[in-house]
Amino acid sequence: MSSVEYTQEEYQAAAAPANAGGQRPRARIIPRITVQAFCEIEDTAEAISGAAADRRLAKSHVTVQMGGVRAAHAFYQTAPTPNLIIIESLADRDSMLADLDQLAETCDSGTKVLVIGSVNDVVLYRALIQRGVSEYLVAPLQPVQIIESIASLYEDPDAEPVGEVIAFVGAKGGAGSSTICHNTAWAMSKITSTEVVITDFDLPFGTAGLDFDQDPVQGIADALTAPDRLDEVLLDRLLTKCSENLSLFAAPGTLDNVYDLSAQQCSTVIDVVRSNLPYSFVDIPHMWTAWSRQMLIQADDVVITATPDLASLRNTKNLLDLIAKERANDEPPHIVLNQVNVPKRPEISLADFSRSLGAEIGAVIDFNPQLFGTAANNGQMIQEYEPRSKAADQFNDLASRIARISGDRKESGSAIAKLLGKLNRK
Repeated sequence: MSSVEYTQEEYQAAAAPANAGGQRPRARIIPRITVQAFCEIEDTAEAISGAAADRRLAKSHVTVQMGGVRAAHAFYQTAPTPNLIIIESLADRDSMLADLDQLAETCDSGTKVLVIGSVNDVVLYRALIQRGVSEYLVAPLQPVQIIESIASLYEDPDAEPVGEVIAFVGAKGGAGSSTICHNTAWAMSKITSTEVVITDFDLPFGTAGLDFDQDPVQGIADALTAPDRLDEVLLDRLLTKCSENLSLFAAPGTLDNVYDLSAQQCSTVIDVVRSNLPYSFVDIPHMWTAWSRQMLIQADDVVITATPDLASLRNTKNLLDLIAKERANDEPPHIVLNQVNVPKRPEISLADFSRSLGAEIGAVIDFNPQLFGTAANNGQMIQEYEPRSKAADQFNDLASRIARISGDRKESGSAIAKLLGKLNRK
């Protein structure tokens, strides 16, 4: 391994392009419901089982059986119907409708029915809707299609949209994950012109307050002490305003207390934050606990910050493997390679790092102690202190990629601001 200067061609080969299309379905958490599925073929049963394992269905109870509509009819002769029944039928139109009419006699009021068939038939679809069927899907299906269909059945059209949670984690201590988180959040607030909050979970050593030259009296520790009391009013009081669209949910940064957090505490707080703000950038300290693991699994996006060395490579690979297993229906994490080109330090090249991970590198941040040190000491972000720097461009690109907006929309941000305007806190 040796110190390398990466070329523009090498960076373009390893770096992920900005996702301008917004192709990933918007994550929506599905409420605590009971779902029972009766399938005809194994592929459909596997797709539903894959959906059941997704983070968005974590609160729901899903069971899958074979036998289709006739098995469902027999089962509900002696059992109450759940919140949602998923029925797969390979029968023709008339036979399917007759079977469903028979099943309807055993269904409790309030039970929703989602039917999976094998033909794209608009006449059949209309007949099903007339009979009170909630949705009709055509096999073969992917888990994400099932997740989105279930979410749409339980989404309140008058409810405020749910904000997105972006979790930032370092592959090892000192990788600079907090710096990446803070600067990207700042860029996001400028690009989208909508509200962003930085939630600092490093309670004893968090640097969000220092980096933004703030000394808040209250913050996230107060919310975690009594998470069930946290609501929109209390949240507004605990947040520290840094700019028009950026707020801090700051850590106390003291050693007066020992903080033993539970996964439930953290989940409750994050649920309130995402219900009131479009973007929550969660700064997760470099530790491995039940709550930090849950934060990574439950987040809408994950950003891993690594340095070009062997320990970071191993740890990043382990994180990617875990996330791929637990978040099979989500996009892979964004990978930031930080502190690149330290003088006289042997480094793993960008190409080798990317090839070893089997993943693309989303951003490369050069080692620049003068720039980052001065900005930190001034309590400024890189975009404030040196907006024309290469690092500032990288933070803007990463924020645009997370927001899923293309380059021609970065300057004004008006379209995305209008789209997300409903999420601004009252």
